[in-house]
Amino acid sequence: MSEQPLSDFIADCEQRVDTEIHPICQGRLTRMVGLTLEAVGLNASVGQRCQVIDQQQVIEAEVVGFHDEKTFLMPIQAVHSLRPGARVVPLETGNDLVLGDELLGRVVNGFGEAIDGKGELRCRVQQSLNGSIINPLHRAPIRQPLDVGIRAINSLLTVGRGQRLGLFAGSGVGKSVLLGMMTKFTDADITIVGLIGERGREVKEFIEDILGEDGLARSVVVASPADDAPLLRLRAAQYTTAIAEYFRSQGKSVLLLMDSLTRYAQAQREIALAIGEPPVTKGYPPSVFARIPQLVERAGNAEVGGGSITAFYTVLTEGDDQQDPVADASRAILDGHFVLNRKLAEEGHYPAIDIEQSISRAMPQVVSDEHLKTAQSAKQLWSTYAQNKDLIAIGAYTKGTNPEIDKAISLYPTLRDFLRQGLREQVPFKQSVQLLTGVVNSAPAAAAAGAGMAGGRPLRQNRPAAPAKPQ
Repeated sequence: MSEQPLSDFIADCEQRVDTEIHPICQGRLTRMVGLTLEAVGLNASVGQRCQVIDQQQVIEAEVVGFHDEKTFLMPIQAVHSLRPGARVVPLETGNDLVLGDELLGRVVNGFGEAIDGKGELRCRVQQSLNGSIINPLHRAPIRQPLDVGIRAINSLLTVGRGQRLGLFAGSGVGKSVLLGMMTKFTDADITIVGLIGERGREVKEFIEDILGEDGLARSVVVASPADDAPLLRLRAAQYTTAIAEYFRSQGKSVLLLMDSLTRYAQAQREIALAIGEPPVTKGYPPSVFARIPQLVERAGNAEVGGGSITAFYTVLTEGDDQQDPVADASRAILDGHFVLNRKLAEEGHYPAIDIEQSISRAMPQVVSDEHLKTAQSAKQLWSTYAQNKDLIAIGAYTKGTNPEIDKAISLYPTLRDFLRQGLREQVPFKQSVQLLTGVVNSAPAAAAAGAGMAGGRPLRQNRPAAPAKPQ
């Protein structure tokens, strides 16, 4: 047996040994102001996670920017008693988070860690938080209606499968309750719920009181309450969307519920202002208005023949101001919006959907011409009554002066009861359309007698169903 030449032996060794050396350059903490950490000597890219090591304390942080020799980091967890000169060590792990069918029935945080006490997650799939971009010309168009089980939405504001809508409301108007009703009633294969920056007590209440065991079995809940670091809230919203994208890639019909998009924008505002980005609109820096479409555009239909993500984002309108910067930016990028009216809620009208201010931009493409015409007639009747409500209340309007106002007055009680719905009452799509047609086309007496049937029970004209308590 001939001996191997020395040159061949060396070449063989070079192939076996990884000659690429990735030096880890540790940095040193030099400054901490507010939520921002500054380090020097750190060789790390934006988005990379690091460990800040100070004696026995280890804090995880993420690189969010740099300037000259300084690197800006944002802690992902609470910071206590950090000292100057602490070591900053970059980690090799990236922003990939675990995905898989094993997530069904589980509650996780923004790190992808289980917080429900049911044991460790054993997901094998890893995917970037940023997701993948779908060519807009390859997306399947919205052509199929989605049954959400709510009479007012099914009939007057029909949702298309793969549509992205906003739920606009002030605090305490009932948006969380309406979101919970859609969670239980919507016809979807998988439900992904993101509770971003809201009250911590709502997490357990949402799981136990709204989802229940059966609902949780086909759902994934990502929770990042208000006391989490802003970076973790930001990651939780991106993780929620990434999970929905995973199930969409399997051809599933996914319902994505995010409460709320406003808290996501506020988390980005905290980060941007902390690293020195200038505020432009009511304290919001430009990056906020770039982040919103980047998140929202990931939802929707996949390519033809693939799955879909129908997304509902709650938007908190501070002070009931519909021109709030986040609300205005969201309204422009979404495929429709439902506005909840505080005045209706105060009158005990639940769900407090203001059908005059609400719109579903995909509705003309997913319903028949007859259905669309009936919905427009109902909106006109409601609007006619609302415009003349004060005159009617003080007795200044004389019956017979205007046939349209007369019809609106006669049908208003029935239409009002039609728009109200109990918390546990589910009305299928076809039945919703039939009931609306009966309300609009029937004579007042017939409409009052038969148009308000739902779930085998007539809607009572003078005593509406007990309203759900707003969250």
